[in-house]
Amino acid sequence: MSTQPTVGGGQPWLHQNGEVIQEFGTVKLFPLGLSHDARRYSCQRLNRVLADTQILYGLYKKHHWLVRGATFYQLHLVLDKHAEEQLALVDALAERVQSLGGVAVGDPRHVAELTSVKRPPNGVEEVPAMLSRLLEAHETILIDAHDAAARVAELGDDGTNDLLVSQVIRTGEQQAWFLAEHLVDTPLVRA
Repeated sequence: MSTQPTVGGGQPWLHQNGEVIQEFGTVKLFPLGLSHDARRYSCQRLNRVLADTQILYGLYKKHHWLVRGATFYQLHLVLDKHAEEQLALVDALAERVQSLGGVAVGDPRHVAELTSVKRPPNGVEEVPAMLSRLLEAHETILIDAHDAAARVAELGDDGTNDLLVSQVIRTGEQQAWFLAEHLVDTPLVRA
């Protein structure tokens, strides 16, 4: 009996292997009015932000699941909302890399190699520690995104600059504001 399915037999051809058709870190030639070097640099910077954003998304989901305490419900909802916004950024960043002719980082193991965001403990942290960890991740991304936006603008890559400024930075700043306000020590009101 043959191990290969017959043509037209409806059997999927399983266990396929193929050659890598584009290496990570390279860019294809696209008629975008940007130099090869500008597109390659933009892809490199975008992939760093993309890796960090994927980790931030994961942190938001982890903390959404594990949050505890008196503000559980409110934080549970906010953390999930922020996670969904980060997931939208992941998609936008990856699509920008691809539209520049690059290869977006997508494998979680590769993301872990590229990220600058510190790894959290495997267990459950207290809520202020969770929020502080998210704020630190936001700041890591924001510092990199500000620098990347300025540098890609110098290279004439207005599309990448726009994505970094109007989506990554603005979303990150607003989310950091929401999180930071949860860490404010508000005195109890006594009647």
